[in-house]
Amino acid sequence: MKIERIETFLVDVPTRRAHKLAFATVAAQNYVIVRVHAQGLVGTGEAATIGGPRWGDESTEAIKANIDTYIAPVVIGQDALNLNVIEDRLERSVRGNAFARAAVAMAVYDLAARARHQSVASLLGGPMATAIDLAWTLASGHTDKDLAEAEELLAARRHRHFKIKIGFGDPDHDVAHVVRLAEALAGRATIRVDVNQGWDEHTATRLIPRLEAAGVALVEQPLPRWNVDGMARLTAQSKLAIMADEGVASIHDAILHAKMHAADVFALKVTKAGGYAETRRIAAIARAAGLSLYGGCMLETGIGTAGYLQLFSTLVPFAWGCELFGPLLIDDGLTTTALEVRDFAIHLPSGPGIGVELDEAKLDFYRRDRNRSSVSIAAE
Repeated sequence: MKIERIETFLVDVPTRRAHKLAFATVAAQNYVIVRVHAQGLVGTGEAATIGGPRWGDESTEAIKANIDTYIAPVVIGQDALNLNVIEDRLERSVRGNAFARAAVAMAVYDLAARARHQSVASLLGGPMATAIDLAWTLASGHTDKDLAEAEELLAARRHRHFKIKIGFGDPDHDVAHVVRLAEALAGRATIRVDVNQGWDEHTATRLIPRLEAAGVALVEQPLPRWNVDGMARLTAQSKLAIMADEGVASIHDAILHAKMHAADVFALKVTKAGGYAETRRIAAIARAAGLSLYGGCMLETGIGTAGYLQLFSTLVPFAWGCELFGPLLIDDGLTTTALEVRDFAIHLPSGPGIGVELDEAKLDFYRRDRNRSSVSIAAE
């Protein structure tokens, strides 16, 4: 089943509320939606960035350009069912550009699974769980607003694990904000913080004990991703869990962090790692090193979220759950049906491929440019 055509679309969707991180405040999310065509079937994938090239090295504009110009030509004409060859060609098509490669890979896996009348999870060997605990990020930057939001979500049995975004302001003020939330929710929810590389080692060493005393369970990426030595020292000193996110984007990063014990937990992200294959390798390294897993996100739509969930369902246990809440934060998930969230967990959809269908009308409404970008070849 040869790949005939690859389409890419830039899409912008507003968020339901401002999402404040250490490096940006997000009021709208941008995406690249990828569609891969073969023999009348279509596979769909997605890449999302947060605040353009501020979280990582790629922007959606660059992702689209690299797929159209460099990645699509080496994938078109290949057998969509030979996933090993596809993954190999993706890895050799461009250096870096993990998000661009992952979006195409997700679409090809969706296509291959649909051709076999099964889910991506089944294609990967089968799900080990059909639901994963779902965390929510409190990121308004205002204590009273965050607490009211947390109380509402607890009452609705939607979330009982809350991650608080800090690192964007005065560190002592940030920690005081976290302490108030932790005290108010004590015994009813777990509290984690995400610094998004916002602290130096001295600041982290000074403030982590205060977070421990308040009952915070985990600190995510407190230091810049290059400071693996510092992460190792914090992990050795801290009683709460230290999670690596930006610092672990490849198997080489994973090996280094595991060897140096520079984290207790790895945050997995399909796009960060460049696709399903590399994400599975990172998970295997974590398990071999006795480290825990967490399912991260880049605030994807229902497309990317379902694509992530298909893989994550095959990699459980996720000791720290996941944060696949992107469709709940944005105004529209871009799918014909919403993913099911209940009893504090997100549930694996039962449909073929990634399990959800792209809503064509919503794509047309939110796409940035109505002139489609498409790369194709004549069928052989």
